[in-house]
Amino acid sequence: MKRAFATTLLAFALASCSRGEVRPGVTNVTGASPDLAFSMERASDGRAVSQTDYRGKVTVLYFGYTRCPDICPATLANLTDAVGKLGRDGRDVRILFVTVDPDRDTLPALREYAAAFSNQIDGLHGSANELLRLARRFRVAYEVRKTPNYEVMHSESVFFFDREGQARLVELTTDDTTAVANDLRSLLRS
Repeated sequence: MKRAFATTLLAFALASCSRGEVRPGVTNVTGASPDLAFSMERASDGRAVSQTDYRGKVTVLYFGYTRCPDICPATLANLTDAVGKLGRDGRDVRILFVTVDPDRDTLPALREYAAAFSNQIDGLHGSANELLRLARRFRVAYEVRKTPNYEVMHSESVFFFDREGQARLVELTTDDTTAVANDLRSLLRS
């Protein structure tokens, strides 16, 4: 329920300042959403990285956590499938998986999780402040409740950036991997 509310809230916020819906669940945010900007640790090598490390690549940004039972693995599997449909062009796409649960998602856990899907997925880990800054930048809602059940909630939006790091699309679902591949192909050619 909370996840659906947060996703709906984000969709309304983006729709109110965007250039319009491309197809159901996909919004063109060119010129209406901030460019990619962050500084975090990359799980694969423990190195501090920023948006400049991804210039020249089409970049996909997704917030989640490694213990997510459903949405995160489905989204990463769909994105992996979409990139695979690009053939050799897929080498110019990077997927950034930002953990919203940095206390439990250690660098080794993120590295293993991302590698289970694709070597084109970079797990990113930041401090609480770095995560908060990046989530606010893109109006992503998340919450970690360290109750006996340890609940994690996060928005499901997926952000797409062109080779220069400019925000271009926000997608609320990645179920249609052929359509996602076509979006990526368009960004690669622009």
